[in-house]
Amino acid sequence: MNRSIKVLIVDDSAVVRQVLTENLGKAHDIQILGHAIDPIFAMAKMEKEWPDVVILDVEMPRMDGITFLRRIMAERPTPVIICSSLTSKGAETTMQALAAGAFTIFTKPTLGVKNYLEDASEDLIAAVRAAAGARMSRLPKTPAQARPAPQPGPVAAKLSADAVLAPGVEAMITTTETFTAIGTSTGGTQALEFVLSALPRTCPGIVVVQHMPEKFTAAFAERLDKLCEIEVREAVSGDRVLPGRALIAPGGRHMLVKRSGAQYTVEILSAPPVNRHCPSVDVLFRSAAKYGGRNARGVIMTGMGDDGARGLLEMRQAGAHTIAQDEESCIVFGMPKEAIKLGAAERIASLQEIPVLIAG
Repeated sequence: MNRSIKVLIVDDSAVVRQVLTENLGKAHDIQILGHAIDPIFAMAKMEKEWPDVVILDVEMPRMDGITFLRRIMAERPTPVIICSSLTSKGAETTMQALAAGAFTIFTKPTLGVKNYLEDASEDLIAAVRAAAGARMSRLPKTPAQARPAPQPGPVAAKLSADAVLAPGVEAMITTTETFTAIGTSTGGTQALEFVLSALPRTCPGIVVVQHMPEKFTAAFAERLDKLCEIEVREAVSGDRVLPGRALIAPGGRHMLVKRSGAQYTVEILSAPPVNRHCPSVDVLFRSAAKYGGRNARGVIMTGMGDDGARGLLEMRQAGAHTIAQDEESCIVFGMPKEAIKLGAAERIASLQEIPVLIAG
């Protein structure tokens, strides 16, 4: 039998501790090592036995979660899942947590937290498993050491991209207008920082889906814009896809690339989650296949699940160049693995190679 994943829960809310303990305890491969109401109590427990994964609140008494996270990363780097409130203020704080070394974000509302966490238990279990298997020692070094921010949420029917955009190719012949569509999830914030910060302003336009909750994508885009030579911003409908610009899909809404004469623009729309994600990589990639064709390039990077695999295949079938990140450089080799299995990837490349391929 495989060894159980030992989890320590650090949260000053008794309700959160109880719900997380009960729901994670349902998984046969997860063991709740203990829980603590603040980092001081947590440190005492960790001196006796070190966990494989820590679930950590940000705002707590005696020591805040960011300070505690930095201490963990300095002493013994360990996957830490931040359990953060889904607010604009929480988004800014969580960006600090990502920069300090958090593995991923798991959001919680300020009201109805018990029901929300119960509904999202399967997503949390998947996040814990991904964290336990993360290749933290292989992470590329970037200025702020950011890590992933997937979008957890209640389990829903797994819809395909058909729910948003019908399949079919309407792309025009090759033109000078080209773009790159990037899809990523767990591990993606750091991977995107590495890739985008390496690109020159002369690179083709870029459109990005990073699985991330509503309110978080704006803070993420602002942070990247400060670190990169290219312009990075959260997308709004009608934005032009231009050289030297990266558009990040807003959390909670899908993003499509559309053709307008000789130009490419993006459309942001509200629609059901696809592959349980909104925004969805499959939706972006299908639009890139349909309206971009051979004028597009598709890149699928680190992440859990299979969102984007079928869309990347559609892009390749439409004549686009397609790239999947290799296993060695992925934090979680889920989405690229599924794309490779489908034959969607024209090329498999390391994270270090991807900026060169995009800029070339």
